Amino acid sequence: MIIMVYSKRIDGRGFDELRPIEAKAGVIKKADGSAYFKMGKTIAYAAVYGPRELYPKFKQDPKRGILRVNYNMMPFSGAGDRVRPGPNRRSKEISSVSEKALSCVLNLDDFPNAVVDVFIELTQTDAGSRCCGINAAAMALADAGIAMRDLVSAVAVGQADGRVVVDLNYEEEHLPEFVEHVDSHDVADIPVAIIPSTGEISLLQMDGIISKEALLEGLAKAQVAVQEVARIQREALRQKFHVENSEENGQENRPGDGE
Repeated sequence: MIIMVYSKRIDGRGFDELRPIEAKAGVIKKADGSAYFKMGKTIAYAAVYGPRELYPKFKQDPKRGILRVNYNMMPFSGAGDRVRPGPNRRSKEISSVSEKALSCVLNLDDFPNAVVDVFIELTQTDAGSRCCGINAAAMALADAGIAMRDLVSAVAVGQADGRVVVDLNYEEEHLPEFVEHVDSHDVADIPVAIIPSTGEISLLQMDGIISKEALLEGLAKAQVAVQEVARIQREALRQKFHVENSEENGQENRPGDGE
């Protein structure tokens, strides 16, 4: 029998409530597509370059283009210890799983021998960094005009002291450090990426121990939460293209043009 003492979240949110989210598309001028995504105190920027010819040529696929994702946390970004600069095992692993989470919605058949590069930079982290990065990257790919069957939206669910919660923050991921009676077995973090229109899961990882029943409860909560994430992603993309169209129309209708 699990006795749940975690009756109120540390930051005051409801157990199914996301942290405050901000999103913006087209934030890096020289990229083919870009986006900014903030979940709570975690901030991710994503930039897309391509499709462009892939070098070295022996890596090319003559049938379709390929996706490459590079995830990086800046040295000053961590909520805990300073992040060591340069590639490391964690960043390589997250780059790989992010690539897989995003590639299933892309159509690169029209770009043989080409590559689409996605660079994800975390300037500030407070848990959920891979989910935040995937959300920014999906928006950046859409901003670049890459053919996609849908966005990918991601959120972490998990368990804190026996309670299934949505979008864990740093304190909840490290609950034993903040709540005396809690040990590491009482915490689980489950990053989930979902295709919103179909409910298909493109990323599912877990750090910690959780029962089957709690896992299924968490996944059900994730399906609901990503719909709100997707709504914010789409609204940011609409806003970007609405502004661009307004500026273009204003330029065309400016008095005196062409005289």
